[in-house]
Amino acid sequence: MTRLAGPTWLALAQAHEERADSLTAGHRARRAARERHAIDDFLYDYYGTRPSVLRRWHPGVGITLEPGPDGPAPHRTWRWYATDADGGVSVDIAAFLADRAESVRFIHRLLSSIASRPAFTGCFGLHEWAMVYRQREHRHPLPLRLGQAGTDAVVESHQIRCTHFDAFRFFTPDAVGLNRLQPTRESQVDLDQPGCLHASMDCHKWATKLGPAVRGDLALDCFELARDIRLLDMQASPYDFSSYGEPPVAIETPEGKAEYVARQREFAQRAGHLRARLIGVCETLLDRAEPPARVGAGAYGVFHK
Repeated sequence: MTRLAGPTWLALAQAHEERADSLTAGHRARRAARERHAIDDFLYDYYGTRPSVLRRWHPGVGITLEPGPDGPAPHRTWRWYATDADGGVSVDIAAFLADRAESVRFIHRLLSSIASRPAFTGCFGLHEWAMVYRQREHRHPLPLRLGQAGTDAVVESHQIRCTHFDAFRFFTPDAVGLNRLQPTRESQVDLDQPGCLHASMDCHKWATKLGPAVRGDLALDCFELARDIRLLDMQASPYDFSSYGEPPVAIETPEGKAEYVARQREFAQRAGHLRARLIGVCETLLDRAEPPARVGAGAYGVFHK
């Protein structure tokens, strides 16, 4: 255990709260005004992100917070924390694993599998196009840049190779058969790969699932990555985001494809570093766990969002 003195962790907690507030300021203002945002709302609706939870600083597993000016750290009353005889507060690994051991094992298995594969960067974000293929009604109240016929033509002129089930499950019925792969929840560990934008965005989901075991800075790094990737995901989509002031990444053109791949590779690199840190968190936790039970197909449904 590393012990942090009161002034040290109080400064870290304050800096974390300020950074979290800055990252969520736009969303909180829009929520107060009851305004929707077709790009950013995804992070809060799909992932169930709450600004109040995101701004809660955790020291991470293996760190003990020594008493501050007001006594033991407030974490002592939070779930999955324990206080020692000297007033030091730290993550209660045994209690956390009692509730989340199966989740930790699955996350470790999935992230390790992704990290072991090369990044595929030839998808060009066509999953978003497949979600509106031959469809009159769309998820976002925005026009399609190329119209419905032009959008359908782009889908039909490309090979679709989506590896991520949580994108594939939103394909229109006519688009399902066009995908080279047929991902399922059960095959997620076998198919997810580091070049996939959604697999990289999911670092935020897994950091959230690991809760207090994840250091505050890592949690915010994962959220910020998801926010940045979401922007490219929508810029490269068939929707016209000019009303948001966002230029398109026209993946139907050679120039657009080149831009998409360059940014995709950058995101894959960022996600790789964060994924390695999350794997390390899992391994630290699992070092204290009982021998793992066999993970069956039912375990995958726990993470369906």
